[in-house]
Amino acid sequence: MSPGRVRRIQRPLWLITGACCLMFIQPSGAGDLPPPPSGMEAVSDAQLFLELVVNQMNTGRVVAVQQRDGRLFVPATALRETGMKLPDSLGAEVDLDSLAGLHSDYDSVGQRLLLDVPPDWLPEQFIGNRQAYPRTPALSSFGALFNYDLYLNDTDDAGTYLAAWNEVRLFDSWGTLSNTGQYRRTLSGDSLNTLDNGYLRYDTTWRYSDDERMLTYEAGDVISGALPWSSSVRLGGVQFSRDFAVRPDLVTYPLPQFAGEAAVPSSVDLFINGYKSSSADLQPGPYTLTNIPFINGAGEAVVVTTDALGRQVSTTVPFYVTSTLLQKGLSDFSVAAGTLRRDYGLKDFSYGPGVTSGSLRYGISDSFTLESHAEAADSLTLGGLGGNLRLGNFGVLNSAMSQSRFDGEGGQQLSLGYQYSNQRFSFSYQRLQRHAQYADLTVVDSPYISLSRRSEQATLSLNLDRWGSLGAGYFDVRAADDSRTRLLNLSWSKPLWRNSSFYLSANREIGDSNWAVQAQLVIPFDLRGSLAISSDRSKTGQSQQRVNYSRAVPTEGGVGFNLGYAKGDGADYRQADVTWRLQSVQLQAGVYGTSDAETRWADASGSLVWMDRQVFAANRIDDAFVVVSTEGFADIPVRYENQQVGQTDKNGHLLVPWSSAYYRGKYEIDPLNLPANVRSPNVEQRIAVRRGSGYLLEFPLTRVIAASIVLVDAQQRELPLGAGVLHEQSGTRTVVGWDGLVYLENLQAQNSLQVTLADGKTCQAQFSVDLNQDQVPLIGPLVCQ
Repeated sequence: MSPGRVRRIQRPLWLITGACCLMFIQPSGAGDLPPPPSGMEAVSDAQLFLELVVNQMNTGRVVAVQQRDGRLFVPATALRETGMKLPDSLGAEVDLDSLAGLHSDYDSVGQRLLLDVPPDWLPEQFIGNRQAYPRTPALSSFGALFNYDLYLNDTDDAGTYLAAWNEVRLFDSWGTLSNTGQYRRTLSGDSLNTLDNGYLRYDTTWRYSDDERMLTYEAGDVISGALPWSSSVRLGGVQFSRDFAVRPDLVTYPLPQFAGEAAVPSSVDLFINGYKSSSADLQPGPYTLTNIPFINGAGEAVVVTTDALGRQVSTTVPFYVTSTLLQKGLSDFSVAAGTLRRDYGLKDFSYGPGVTSGSLRYGISDSFTLESHAEAADSLTLGGLGGNLRLGNFGVLNSAMSQSRFDGEGGQQLSLGYQYSNQRFSFSYQRLQRHAQYADLTVVDSPYISLSRRSEQATLSLNLDRWGSLGAGYFDVRAADDSRTRLLNLSWSKPLWRNSSFYLSANREIGDSNWAVQAQLVIPFDLRGSLAISSDRSKTGQSQQRVNYSRAVPTEGGVGFNLGYAKGDGADYRQADVTWRLQSVQLQAGVYGTSDAETRWADASGSLVWMDRQVFAANRIDDAFVVVSTEGFADIPVRYENQQVGQTDKNGHLLVPWSSAYYRGKYEIDPLNLPANVRSPNVEQRIAVRRGSGYLLEFPLTRVIAASIVLVDAQQRELPLGAGVLHEQSGTRTVVGWDGLVYLENLQAQNSLQVTLADGKTCQAQFSVDLNQDQVPLIGPLVCQ
């Protein structure tokens, strides 16, 4: 056998022998190796700088940790700076192992201190904002407005007359001064109608609103404030009132809040009545959701929290919201004093005895709002107290009691009501009962007016889903002469195909067995108009069928019309009118009546605005408006709320007539039409305008007189790159670019340049520019010598 073969046999034998020996050898008595030391035991006493993590959330802080005898000590201030709520009795240093409820762990690899604490130790989070949008202080510029409405009426049996309603308004930062009235002239017909000829004044009022404190001051012809169980009167005097309308960014009624706790970083989703309302990220700790949509009535909220591992917790909470309540601590009031207005609409200046009136509402809590009202005159004193109470999730109860004394005789008024609404149905009940000789300011100086003794009403509406909606109403009024009127009304409506709808109503007077019934079918044809077909029957048995086809006037302007025909037991009725809305005026004309008596009419309405030394014509402006100024640049497109509303005129102005008072609107200009040498540093602004006022919104545009100049030397070679250039008229310094090109701004009609070369030599060049240029010209080559 060869030696190589012997070696190959010996190697497996050695391996088998070694394995057998290992199988029969007994374990050594020395024992196992000791485990490696932990992070806490490796360093017994030391100062560590560790990243702080609380409930799996990285705080972004590094804290100094003292380790003594295997225990960790942390400064109390370091924990409190994270918002952690700790007992006041703790010292400057906290032994983490001694705090009950706190679990700590030292991550030696990541150099982190991991803490787990109860969620209520952590700071509370408020998710959401109760403001509808950021508040913008309202502005006003000096200007004047003239609203007009000219109406011409010609009737076969009553003659012809012209009526011209008008409003004159002055405004500035000091408020708004307005006067309304009507001029009437009989052109033909009965001579008795000429008694109303001439001008009749309606109201003259100065008004100023302080949107910072939500107060409004009025002087002149005012309407006193009132509560649902009191009455308003017209006065010539002054009024001071709370005005929440100047702050549309605020929600004045209580909205529900949903609170919970998150042990670890999570996300929260809020569902209101089955629809997702909002989402937010949560840090560990207690939280309160305040980003509730502006809703009314009963509903159901579902709060779903999801942690990093996808685990979800869902909580369902019912709620009830009503706008008749005030948030806790909010107050609403009005105080008016003056003389009663007499013969309003008949005489220009007619005033009676002096009176005062005051109302107050105060949110005692989010569930109860207190109300009070008082009135006084020489012959009258009145005081009342009431309130609105939310009954949990079961609606709102309102009640009030008033006591009056008029001409030596007393009386009382009691009011009681209840309201409830949800997605499926709503119910409302209100009763007003007056006893003895109860009176208020409406009967003072009005001997022929008396208050009803009792009024009662109940309404109910049901949502039947695909079967439409059903409504019912009961109304009961007992007059001062003890006569009684009771009405019952029933209605049903149902949407049909392609936005068409059907409407059916029936009403009767209780005590009379006859019903008045009306049925109507409405079929829209998109932008081409809509068709309405109806049939009605009166309680006397007379019936009539109507057909009407109409097209609304487009908001941006255009033509609209209305055509109608009715046939029944009486004479046939016809009507037709057309409306043409322009940017500067709205024109209307029409005819209606029967073949025996026909009326023809025409109307023109609009506004004239004076602002920034220019007069603008527009459709009637009842609220605020804005005049956009581009400082003389014409044909600049203007957008309001992302919709183009027109272009500036030759003077650089555009009137935007449909701004809403105190609304934070967005106004933009499109600079693409501007010349190349005009700068527009600001092309978008958000502003709010005071009620009844206008504001001059200026977009600063500056014309830059600039030019690009090519500089060469005496041999017609471009000056070298980097040579220094001084514009002697403005003092501007720059350098020569590639190809001898220099760009300069703020030029004069005649300009001089001084150029300094790299070797220190200098040269000069002169040139002229057109100050009325619309572009940036290229000048040269200019010889610098």
